[in-house]
Amino acid sequence: MLEAEDIMRSRSYYGAMMVEAGDADAMVGGLSKKYNYTVKPALQVIGPRKGVKKVAGMHIIVTRQGPLFLADTTINHHLTSEDIADITELVAEEVESLNIQPKIALLTYSNFGSVPKGESAILMRQATAILQQRHPDWIVDGEMQAHMALNPEIRQQFFPFSKLGPHRANVLIFPNLSAANIAYNLLGHTAKMDIIGPILLGLNKPVHILQLGATVRQVVDMAGLAAYHADSK
Repeated sequence: MLEAEDIMRSRSYYGAMMVEAGDADAMVGGLSKKYNYTVKPALQVIGPRKGVKKVAGMHIIVTRQGPLFLADTTINHHLTSEDIADITELVAEEVESLNIQPKIALLTYSNFGSVPKGESAILMRQATAILQQRHPDWIVDGEMQAHMALNPEIRQQFFPFSKLGPHRANVLIFPNLSAANIAYNLLGHTAKMDIIGPILLGLNKPVHILQLGATVRQVVDMAGLAAYHADSK
């Protein structure tokens, strides 16, 4: 009992409990604390919604050609092909809720079997097969390199069979946390693009996390997204 009372003095646990109890509709945290300070209470107090095996993190990169949705950028290590397929479904659901059609590329260093025995290539190849079997009507393909996902002209020249067809991918799924985290930071900071996230996907109630030292614009964006998710629920 005393330990529980002590834990509840933490702002993140207190905020998560307010959301869980219905005293708040959503929570945004992490501006001045490490990532786990907000994630751990959210997972312990609120937890994943029914049927979700892996809560995941997504970032949105705002480009001139439209938004890019990247995952999993913040939570899961050591993913299986089933895990990647499940996370991709969470991202696609979120993108569709924003009235955007997901065009999904599963990324690695190989293009459609060009590196037949590479561990990461096999992982993403298998995840692609799972997704195409589950969702035959989706625009989803892999495994492929990032420039192939973003440049339909080159992709159609060398891989005309790709299910992405003439589309530029707007959902980029990575084989591991390191690759995804590095990618969004490089894209956001070297090209001076706006970054929104991390957006937690799969929780039973909306909780989102700010990066350390987030700008006022980023705080406003995340608060607005949290309000949108609370309203949609």
